[in-house]
Amino acid sequence: MSFFQSLFGTTASSKYQNIKATEFLKIAEDTPDAFVIDVRTPAEFNGGKLPGAKNIDFFSKDFTNQIDKLDKDKTYLLYCRSGNRSGQACNIMAGRGFTKLYNLSGGVVSM
Repeated sequence: MSFFQSLFGTTASSKYQNIKATEFLKIAEDTPDAFVIDVRTPAEFNGGKLPGAKNIDFFSKDFTNQIDKLDKDKTYLLYCRSGNRSGQACNIMAGRGFTKLYNLSGGVVSM
């Protein structure tokens, strides 16, 4: 445990893993029951998405209701444009008991 973790408690990023595009795609390919979630707006999603991605808009009023319907034991790969919203979504999901969470570091612009 680092000095800052002992001083301030567990850091948010320890609840999920930030991963690069190559690892993101490898996990998606190697884990058949993994869910790819795009947390961008529907307009962004309709402008282009990763294959097999499901859109759950981070800014939607029912975002947490949609998340609560998901199986907490599955693997989730989240992305957005830059990695910010998907990181926040990972934090929310971790707080709701999800444990296999991966955030695309840098978002789809990094691909």
